[in-house]
Amino acid sequence: MAESGTKVSVSSDGSERASAPAEWRPFENVRRDIDHLIDDLARSLKRVPFDFLGAATTPFTGGALWQLSPVADIQNKPTCYEVTAELSGIDEKHVEVKVTDGMLMIKGEKRQDQERKGEGFYLSERRFGAIERAFRMPPGVDASKIEAVLKNGVLTVTLPKTAEAKAETTIAVQAA
Repeated sequence: MAESGTKVSVSSDGSERASAPAEWRPFENVRRDIDHLIDDLARSLKRVPFDFLGAATTPFTGGALWQLSPVADIQNKPTCYEVTAELSGIDEKHVEVKVTDGMLMIKGEKRQDQERKGEGFYLSERRFGAIERAFRMPPGVDASKIEAVLKNGVLTVTLPKTAEAKAETTIAVQAA
């Protein structure tokens, strides 16, 4: 029988021969452990509900709920400003858009109930999460005419400009 850490080779006639001891490679063990940690993390993140849009429990949150901001784009168009935010999986009745103190507030809540029954088991889970994003509105927005539309998981908020904000002035550039 070969000792631990000793390579054993088998000759063509079936007899065993001991060869030189295996190299000691401590960093291979560390690398393997890190690879396993990353793989475990990737597997757990695949189980996180709501694609990071809502509250979720992962091994690193300790059961706490996190609040995350939706991805948003802002465009300055000639007649309005347009804010688009990704709210996939959130129903329009759970979305709130309001203007307060010169801020545009977007809030949403995602809820998911799951119930499965089978032979010998019953599974019931409830998950929920809240998202929130705030934007400081530029001057010259007509707050009484703001519109919000949710379509295919994308919220589009249109902030119409006042007549003064639409006015454009060209300034001549002089050589120094």
